[in-house]
Formats: sequence, C-alpha cells, structure tokens
Amino acid sequence: MSIHKRTSLFIALDTLFILIAFFSSFIIINEPQIYFNVNFWLSCTIILLSYHMFSFLYKMNKKAWEYASVGELNVILKTLTISIVFNAFIQLLIFDHIQYRILFITWLLMVVLIGGARFWWRMRNQDRKRIDLTKKRTLIVGAGSAGTMVARQLLQNQSADLRPVAFIDDDANKQKLDIYALPVAGSTADIPNVVDNMKIENIIIAIPSLKRHKLQQIYQLCSTVKVKTQILPMIEDLVTGKVSVKQFKNVSVEDLLGRETVELDNDLIGDTITGKNVLVTGAGGSIGSELCRQIINHAPKKLVLLGHGENSIYNIEMELKEIMSHSMTEIVTEIADIQDEKKLLTVFDNHAPEVVYHAAAHKHVPLMERNPEEAIKNNTIGSLNVATAAHNARVKTFVMVSTDKAVNPTSVMGASKRLAEMVIHDLNQKSKTIFTVVRFGNVLGSNGSVIPLFKKQIEKGGPVTVTHPDMVRYFMTIPEASRLVIQASCLAQGGETFVLDMGEPVKIVDLAKNLISLSGHSEEEIGIEFTGIRPGEKLYEELLNKDEIHDEQIFPKIYLGKCAVTNIHKVEKLLSSYALMDKKALRAKVLELTNGPKHVAESVSSHEELHLSAK
Repeated sequence: MSIHKRTSLFIALDTLFILIAFFSSFIIINEPQIYFNVNFWLSCTIILLSYHMFSFLYKMNKKAWEYASVGELNVILKTLTISIVFNAFIQLLIFDHIQYRILFITWLLMVVLIGGARFWWRMRNQDRKRIDLTKKRTLIVGAGSAGTMVARQLLQNQSADLRPVAFIDDDANKQKLDIYALPVAGSTADIPNVVDNMKIENIIIAIPSLKRHKLQQIYQLCSTVKVKTQILPMIEDLVTGKVSVKQFKNVSVEDLLGRETVELDNDLIGDTITGKNVLVTGAGGSIGSELCRQIINHAPKKLVLLGHGENSIYNIEMELKEIMSHSMTEIVTEIADIQDEKKLLTVFDNHAPEVVYHAAAHKHVPLMERNPEEAIKNNTIGSLNVATAAHNARVKTFVMVSTDKAVNPTSVMGASKRLAEMVIHDLNQKSKTIFTVVRFGNVLGSNGSVIPLFKKQIEKGGPVTVTHPDMVRYFMTIPEASRLVIQASCLAQGGETFVLDMGEPVKIVDLAKNLISLSGHSEEEIGIEFTGIRPGEKLYEELLNKDEIHDEQIFPKIYLGKCAVTNIHKVEKLLSSYALMDKKALRAKVLELTNGPKHVAESVSSHEELHLSAK
C-alpha cells in the first residue's frame, strides 16, 4: 500500500474512532440530554480538528506501524492527551466549564481504538511472517541492547537463515524473563544444557563490550557442544548499515587472542602525520600495508608506498584508492629494493618525506638460517640504506619496525634485526633526524605467522605440526601493532627503543587447538604432531634484554626500553666483510656480535637439547 493511501486510510479510521469514542462516552456517563445540541457538535468538531492537527504535528501517520514499539506508543499517548487538553481549554473559553468525565472517557476509548488499530496493524504484518521451521534454531548470548536488536532483526528479516529461540545472559534480573517472546534461558554457564535441551543449531555472541578473557571462556563452553558459534560485528557497523544480521562473522583466533583496543592520542598523531609527506617501506607486506591503512586515515599530504614486490604494492594501492576515493591524499607507488642505495636516494630526493616507517624486512627464521648473507643484506644493510637516505633528505622522524627476536637472538633473522637496531641508534647520534625503533612480537595473520600454515594443514585434514609442546610466543593483531607503532612514532625524541606490551605469552600448541576447534573439527580428527625445534628458534621470546630493562610506560601498552651501548665499529667491520665468509662462519659471527661468544655457545647447546627432547 502506498504512503498516500495508507495515510488516507488512517485519517478516515481515526475520524470514525473519535466519533465512536465521543458518542460512547455520553452513553457510558448516561447524559442523553445533551446529545446533538450545539455544544455537542462543537465539542466533537474541536476534538476532531485538534487530534488531526496534533497527529500531523507529531507525524503519527508517517510511522511504520509494522515496526511499532514503545516509542510509537508514546507518540499516540502524547497526541491524544494534548488533543483532549486542548479541547478542555476551548470548552472552558467557550462554555465556561469543562466536561471532565466526558473528556476522560473519550480519551480512554481513543487510546483503545486508535492505539489498538495501530498495533493490530503491526500484529497483522507479524502474523504474515510465519515461523520458518527450516531456519536454524539460534541461541543469542547477551540479552542487552545489542542482543535484543539482533533478535528483533532476525525475527523481521525473512531472508536470514537463523531463527532466535532463546537468550543467555549472566544478569540474574533478566533470567526467566521473556524478551520478544523469547526466554532468557540461563547464564553463560548453562550454555551446554540449553543447547542440548532446546536443540540449538547456532550460537551468536552478541555482547560488544565483552572482555577478551570472558569471550574465551564463553567460546570454550560453546566449543564443547559442537555447535557453530558466531560473533556480532562491531555495533557501529550494524547501526550504520555497513553490515546486516546476515553477516555475523565466525569467531576467529584474533577475537580470542586479541585485546581491548587502546584509545590513541589522535591529536598528537595528527600533528605528526596530517598534511605531511609519509613514506612506508615494505608497504605491500602485512605490517606495512596495515600501517598505510592507518596512516591514510590521518590525511597525510602524500603517502609513498615503497616495496619490492609489484603485485603486493599494486594491491595496497588499489585498496587505498578505493576506500579513500574522496581523500585529498596523493598516493604514490615506488618499486624499489632497499638494498639499492642509489634508488633509495633518488626516491627520497623526489618525494621529500617528512616521516618514514621502515617495515621492509626478511622475517622467515628457517629461510634466513639457510641464507644468512641475505638476512644481512636486506635486514641490516637495507635498513642502513633507508636510514642513510632519510638522513640525507632531512627526514624529521624515522621509525624502524623491529622484532622481539632481536633480543638475545638465537637466529640469524633476529641477529640481523639487532644489528639494524644498532646502526639506527648510532645514526641517531650523528643526525638531526629523529631515529627510533619500535619492537614487538608476532602478529596474528602476518605473512610470517604460523597461523596461515596451521590453517592450510587443517584444510588438508592435518596433522597440525608444532615444533615443541612448551613453545610460547607473544601475539597481537596487525591493526593493534600498527596503531601502536604510529603512536610510538609521535612520542619519539630520538634514540629510543619502544617496546609494545604484548600481553600474556601464548602456547603455540594451545593456538593450534583453538584453530582446529574454530575450523569445526576436533583434535582427534586433525591431530597435532611435534616436529622438534627448528634451527634458530627458541622456546620463548623476550622483548628486552637485561641491559635494556626500563620500568617506564609512556603510553598505554607502550614501554620505553633503555638503549644498550654497542660497539658500532665491529658492526661496520662485519658489514664490510660478510660477503667473504661462508654461511656457517657468518651465522656464528652475527650471533657472537649480538650476544657474545659465551651466550652463543650456551644457546647452541640448549637448542640441541631441546631439539632432541621434542623428538
């Protein structure tokens, strides 16, 4: 029915209802002596005119009554009450008295008739939406505003394949109540029993404010009943229509291991980035590309995407141009190898960057163990090339993205990053450019992360290979790491080693078990196989060595490590002679230079013992 036809219908019905209510009030009060006299018709006319005037004012006939709720009921009561009060005022002016009983009964009858007609319209439309028994019986965890919104949308959305049948909520005041005719069946501890008793086929966790540790607890309960578990997207995405109720996402390892986001100092970040020329190396990589996504939100004048792989650079360029189609930021791509010193000097000269984020690096530990010269060429000399170009171009701030593997390194990859930190800190003492290092552990889903490998192994039916049952690592999500890197860059004064708070370390075997469960399989179906520690690996990672430990937290989740004193001359000597050394000698030399000879011998011995114990 068109809006004009529906409005005309409601006006006609409301007129009829008001006449019925007004006539009936005289019958109920039993005052037939004043039927059809001048006062009667005048009062009737005033009620009709005042009601239609105020219903137009409050847009009552423009409401979508098929979705009527408390808000619409308030509009009805407000319109009818003001109409009656206005009528009473007119009666007092014209007749010098008010027919209190008549007006009160008329108001009651109008509420019943007009309000009832509106809500009958809603029930009529609701009845048309018959329950589809083929839809999956769904349990909603959380009976708050988000959970009830999800339930309402699912009940109204005929194309959704989920049918809510109950809520779960830890608030004792909500338990045993019905919301939208759906029972609040218990607390989160009751999830297994509720799933079994109500034949639940799907679970939706709908608590946007849920803390990560609580989400982990709820998910563990859900995983015991082998029912598909999904989680509500960000509430603002639902409200703005960015996603719909048909787009619940599966619980991911990022949801379970990620942490609550930190409010950044956007004013400080804006002062550093907005309107400036910014360059990111390794812009096509997992960290580099996310840095670009975060940076462009702060409206730099120019964003230079520098990388060696043309496909990855092309992909991030297209993505940024699509999502920021109306942005004034100029996006420029440069295909360059950071080992090419001359090309870097040209790039920096052409674009005059004011802020540089250096994320380009070789990250795969086993590959670098077999190719130590490439680790030195790319991670150390490449970093020195980028830093030198920044110094020559008078860049204001240079940020090097480093790794926890650079602390007491047992791998060539970690040692090469440690050497890069050394040359960066040394250059800071000689340059007007602010050089700083930001160090953090593993990021979930990065190209060098174990998670993509585990997912591929699960897809193939297993087994999932874990090096050692006691292997632990720090993890954070790529967006969180990137945001904190940008925040740390704004705090830099020069020469710092910023360390990101990685939270609690995670056992790799527990990570494997979570991924198996999230994939809808059991550990028995996929299996976990321990393969032994690989060359260069250690059981646990550190974020600071004993010489760098500093207690100062300068921003939530950002710590300031002391810069350990190093002999830069030995580093320079190694960089000038590494090409003449064989792989074994080079590996030993870089580890000795970054740890000391005694530490290297101990690490090699312990590595061999752990490798044998894992087998």
